[in-house]
Amino acid sequence: MANIKSQIKRNRTNEAARLRNKAVRSELKTRRKSAISAAGTDSETELRLAVKRIDMAAAKGVIHKNKAARDKSRLVKAIAARAES
Repeated sequence: MANIKSQIKRNRTNEAARLRNKAVRSELKTRRKSAISAAGTDSETELRLAVKRIDMAAAKGVIHKNKAARDKSRLVKAIAARAES
């Protein structure tokens, strides 16, 4: 346990940020899965929502911008592959 007042506060803020980031990452996984599973039916809406959340996470610094681009690319490819078959 930290003895320094500023470090105690820093630990609190780090924990809050960790929980917030964890929630965002969890939502990203959910949005990706729902977009892929909806391929063919209303996949355009689900894809748009997933891409929006990925972009928001990158803008907030939860994920890196290159990871966001990679995730979006893979998501579109996966949906296209599911739509073909």
